[in-house]
Amino acid sequence: MGQIHLEKVRKTFGDVVIIPELDLKIEDGEFVVFVGPSGCGKSTLLRLIAGLEDVTAGQIMIDGQNATELPPARRGLAMVFQSYALYPHMSVRKNIAFPLKMANMDKAEIDRRVDYAAKTLNLDAYIDRRPGQLSGGQRQRVAIGRAIVREPAAFLFDEPLSNLDAALRVGMRLEISELHQRLKTTMVYVTHDQVEAMTMADKIVVLRAGKVEQVGSPLDLYTAPQNTFVAGFIGSPKMNLVTGAEAQRYGVETIGIRPEHVTLSTTEGTWTGTVKVAEHLGSDTFLHVESPIHHEPLTVRAGGEFPVHHGDTVYLTPQEDKLHRFDGQGLAVR
Repeated sequence: MGQIHLEKVRKTFGDVVIIPELDLKIEDGEFVVFVGPSGCGKSTLLRLIAGLEDVTAGQIMIDGQNATELPPARRGLAMVFQSYALYPHMSVRKNIAFPLKMANMDKAEIDRRVDYAAKTLNLDAYIDRRPGQLSGGQRQRVAIGRAIVREPAAFLFDEPLSNLDAALRVGMRLEISELHQRLKTTMVYVTHDQVEAMTMADKIVVLRAGKVEQVGSPLDLYTAPQNTFVAGFIGSPKMNLVTGAEAQRYGVETIGIRPEHVTLSTTEGTWTGTVKVAEHLGSDTFLHVESPIHHEPLTVRAGGEFPVHHGDTVYLTPQEDKLHRFDGQGLAVR
């Protein structure tokens, strides 16, 4: 079991409100990602669940039991931090086994759990090495292995990939997703990288200033953002948000259109613009187009060999059935 329910949870430091009153349900076996800009409260929320921070008000229920006052060791959760925090003088085996040894577990059971974790994480070949002989990705796998052997009700990940380079991040992202499929255990994952959120999550929780802006599947948030904050945060490149006269022509304060939902032409279209930057990525080209309809360049997705360069004039036509409309408060108009 790994069901976590937050009921009217609030967190303050003195007079500063970090997490306003919040309700959230994480169901057994879900992969839930907390995402938002730096300082939005996502790591604080994870630490409240783990018991590393005390709640100011409200309750944290784990598998139907009130865990609000329980110490971290009694919550049945395992946390993986941004820092690997491995013991440099210990082998991989001893690092993974350490929490079980501290719990005075039977040696045969320790060996069984360590061998299972090492096999699950493809660490068999490195079991006798020390952390200094491992790559960054392998060290993170050891840290995850140390969590797996505890057989927790849920895993809590606090930006575990942020110390890795781009290639390793992609590889570890896939490994953690595959691990979730094998273990079927609840995972709660914190990141500021919305690409990680979109590719890994069953359910995304978008946070801003400690407040939940929207909860839903990656596709729900991408296709039906509830407000301009979610619309601009989810998606890479982000959604174009256009205000002013062009938006008012559609009867709203703001219209949103994703880069792939703009038809591009060198001869005719609804909006005119000048190419400022063309990012050629092989299969795709992303154009940043300066247009009189908006004070910021519009981003448009084109084919990988679209023949334009800096300074060229282009014509943009938004696909009207793909437009997102937002009112004066930034809320979606359906």
